[in-house]
Amino acid sequence: MKKLKVAVLTTNRADYGLLYYPMKAIEAHPALELRVIAAGAHLSKQHGYSLDKIEADGFAVAHKVEALQPEGDDSAHAAAQAAARASLGYADAYRALKPDLLMVLGDRFEVLAACQTALIMSLPIAHIAGGDLTLGAFDDSFRHAITKLSHLHFPTNERAAKLLVQMGEEPDRVHLVGSPGIDYIKSMRYLSRTQLEESLSIRFRKKILLTTFHPETLSGEWLTSLGNLLQVFSELDDEHSIVFTAPNNDPGGAEARKLMEAFVSSHSNAHLFENLGSTRYLSLMSHSNCVVGNSSSGLYEAPALKVATLNIGDRQADRLSASSVVNTAGGIDAIRQGLARALSLDCSETVSPYGDGNASQRIIDVLANIAEEYDVGKLLRKRFHHV
Repeated sequence: MKKLKVAVLTTNRADYGLLYYPMKAIEAHPALELRVIAAGAHLSKQHGYSLDKIEADGFAVAHKVEALQPEGDDSAHAAAQAAARASLGYADAYRALKPDLLMVLGDRFEVLAACQTALIMSLPIAHIAGGDLTLGAFDDSFRHAITKLSHLHFPTNERAAKLLVQMGEEPDRVHLVGSPGIDYIKSMRYLSRTQLEESLSIRFRKKILLTTFHPETLSGEWLTSLGNLLQVFSELDDEHSIVFTAPNNDPGGAEARKLMEAFVSSHSNAHLFENLGSTRYLSLMSHSNCVVGNSSSGLYEAPALKVATLNIGDRQADRLSASSVVNTAGGIDAIRQGLARALSLDCSETVSPYGDGNASQRIIDVLANIAEEYDVGKLLRKRFHHV
């Protein structure tokens, strides 16, 4: 039987952590063949050059695609140019690799560029995590656009699956699988607090606040919110360790980074890391008292680890939230009160709305069935489903 060649696109440290187990499962299945395409921040020294991590995990990177703004230029103009350059690189990758299917995850502009190029080249697309809602960034529009370009859908929750059908996707193309990030959480071996201290060369205080704050690309207020958060952090006593992971390469990311760097330089209990990698990041999350900021990991992964989240602003607005998530506006009083509330939560009974940790197997079952009777024309011809 001819193997189904699946090209998996990963563009940054966040989506790689979610794609790790689906990639491993594809690699191990006798009817499937993995081709890894690495793009975006993976190739950036400024963002930790996480391509090394992919290769260290044993994956062969079949093609690299440059999709980066010039270093230090976080303007919308630079991001738009990066997306255009990425389309050229994806076209070369698809021609060289000749995959049967492209698998993507999420809502990044680099992913949208990959999908529009794939459709032009008659390459079917499988999309993980479509149907979610987030109001504070242009990611929401990218995600829905990727949905309409895609031919198979692997949503992470029941509400998202229903929304995909509401958007006109045929129900038999929508497969509710859960978040593959939960697979990682269930399967990984966590570092102890002492091992983390040795690995990161820091000494934790009594409490740990793991903080990731990305730009809100549809709002001009987010930078003020970040400043307010830093002010609240400066009011905390010395029992708190504040660990920042660097913001992504969305427009405004460089400015956010400068604020964090200035804070860290003047506070001995604060630390900034470019790229922790999935094992250290999730291990640190498991030891944290609260995940702070506006990263999707505070809503996806933290509840599965039964860790509280303070989610600030609109970047994740309307995304499903577990009982361990405190959503707050970006005003200084709102952040101060929200942090106090989050730190007081008992999260021991938290149930994640994003699945049971078997997403990768469900994805592989669907792909294996497709491999048996692969028909590219049938996959590409979508009908609009009228609800």
